[in-house]
Amino acid sequence: MAFDAFALILTLLLLGMLFARLRVFPDNAADVLNRVVLYVCLPAAVLTYVPRLRLDISLAGVIVTPWLLTVATVALVAMATRVLKFRRDEHAVLLLCVALCNSSFIGYPMVRALLGEQALPYAVVYDQFGTFILLSTFGLYVLARYGGDAPPNAREIGLRILKFPPVWALLFGLTLMPEQPPAWIGSALQKLADAMLPLVMLAVGLTLQLKLPRDELKPLAVGLLLRLLVMPALAVPLSLAFGMRGEMLQANVLESAMPPMITAAALAIAHQLAPRLAAALVGYGILLSLVTLPLWAWVVGRLVL
Repeated sequence: MAFDAFALILTLLLLGMLFARLRVFPDNAADVLNRVVLYVCLPAAVLTYVPRLRLDISLAGVIVTPWLLTVATVALVAMATRVLKFRRDEHAVLLLCVALCNSSFIGYPMVRALLGEQALPYAVVYDQFGTFILLSTFGLYVLARYGGDAPPNAREIGLRILKFPPVWALLFGLTLMPEQPPAWIGSALQKLADAMLPLVMLAVGLTLQLKLPRDELKPLAVGLLLRLLVMPALAVPLSLAFGMRGEMLQANVLESAMPPMITAAALAIAHQLAPRLAAALVGYGILLSLVTLPLWAWVVGRLVL
């Protein structure tokens, strides 16, 4: 399954880059594809996998891990900025793109490919209770502080969370959705969830940017090092400290190893915060993660033996 998924990812990335060069699709094609994923495929994945969760106290560790990694991100990025003299906008982009990983669009398909479908419920918990709420709180705060907007209040943050379609799917999945729905419903949801990987990878290929001026190579290298290597390395002892075992431990570490969140980079670009750096962190991050994610899957596989 992992080989098939990686072959599909590379193929669609290349097709997206080719289509972008040939201008086959309109300029907003990537945005449309991402909206289809957000409003259709992602809620379908949540409804498919959340009802299979077995509630356990160690699930609290899956929820807390991305929050603790965000605290580590703030400290490590501040240290790197002080030592390497990064600009203010570079500092903001590193905060966003290191703290916020692509735990849904890329995380769900990659966890499924590398660990199996049974590990997906833990990825959903990591994403919905961790990364998404962090985007709506920590992410908005960083944008407001460094992008010149007014700081968001609690009401605005709450409304943003309530307007996010997968949140309603999560609430329904935790309360009313049966673990074994009628066959026609389960089959339809599974097909929609499976469509997430090809749509996301095609959208990424359409927007992938790899060019970067020489003066931004240092923050790029620091950001990728922290996001792809340091964060999952910190997640390993955290997972063990929370008593995680088996697929829960594997999913928690692998989600922590995901590349930077596309949405976080897009918001940074929209606020004119080092736009080329933000785009490069996503582009190079996704490409490098095709190497680092299997390595982390192998590492955590040894831990659970």
